[in-house]
Amino acid sequence: MTTPKIISFDDTTPEREESLPSNEKLISGSPLQVTENYYEDVKGKFFTGFWSSAPGKWHINYEGEEEFCEILEGVVELTSNDGKTSRFEKGDRFVVPAGFKGTWETIESCKKLYVISLVA
Repeated sequence: MTTPKIISFDDTTPEREESLPSNEKLISGSPLQVTENYYEDVKGKFFTGFWSSAPGKWHINYEGEEEFCEILEGVVELTSNDGKTSRFEKGDRFVVPAGFKGTWETIESCKKLYVISLVA
């Protein structure tokens, strides 16, 4: 069996995708989002890379995934459906657990490092 190679972000060209939240999810703004996925495991259940977004607000639903985030630039607020708001700025790290439902608002254009694990 071959030993898997270490993935260095410095030596990898990521898959790059630009998108907007769907009309059903979008609340305000025109938050163009860029995802640069540097790694996906062979089972398609673990991902990591960088994500950025212009200002805007949209509904989120972490039904079958958990995500670790580190904000590298900008300011974001996540508000749960029960009304609790968490604000994150450059240098902040947090986890969005499976089952979280609410909104994501990019207050100032942001960039984050993400690590996503599918749990369902």
